[in-house]
Amino acid sequence: YMEVVDGNEVKISSKVISGKPKTRTPLLTSAVSSIITYPQWVPPPSIVQKEILPAVKRNPGYLAKKGFSLLDKDGNEVDPYTVDWSKYSKGIPYKVVQGSGDANALGIIKFVFDNKYSVYLHDTNQRYLFSNAMRSLSHGCVRVQEWDKLAWYILGSDSSLAGGRNTVRIDSVKSWLRTKQKKTVPLRNKVPVFIRYITCEGVKGNVVFYDDVYGEDKFLRQRFFGDK
Repeated sequence: YMEVVDGNEVKISSKVISGKPKTRTPLLTSAVSSIITYPQWVPPPSIVQKEILPAVKRNPGYLAKKGFSLLDKDGNEVDPYTVDWSKYSKGIPYKVVQGSGDANALGIIKFVFDNKYSVYLHDTNQRYLFSNAMRSLSHGCVRVQEWDKLAWYILGSDSSLAGGRNTVRIDSVKSWLRTKQKKTVPLRNKVPVFIRYITCEGVKGNVVFYDDVYGEDKFLRQRFFGDK
């Protein structure tokens, strides 16, 4: 889950989709610095190596099917059928880019914060997955079901005027989303973001336990109680 906390009050609570056990969401502390509407997706080298390269070796048409473009170092588009994919095993000298649109893996909005893992918060083109009880399904980024509430809250609070509500920027972003425009909105005041992994917590006077999808509890048991 994601919670937006202001003072001691939870303003927004939303289901999220986090990383699979093999591509877990990292623990980090950062701050949201900008919001991008209708973003492009540039898969990180790890996804290119482990997923895209094997798929394109089997069928170069995979890129077009998924809405990807292949670009050289000068930004020129390359026909994947002209590339000898058998030469590559760990990486490729090309950039893979998925263009903006409703079918984009990032959905229609992205929340950017500085980190060394190339992860961020974003919408998704697979919103039906939020109905799953087990939502560790991503490559490491965090998909937010209530992305719109998060965006309006951040933009509405991001004003240089004390207590001001930034309705002009909200209206602009809503307009860009309606017209499917790719725009970057820098924030005047960065919003702290904390990604943590919790397998139990207190809820209304009771201790609630969650599935330990990353195996952290097993590791801790072995480390601290293995000889008992």
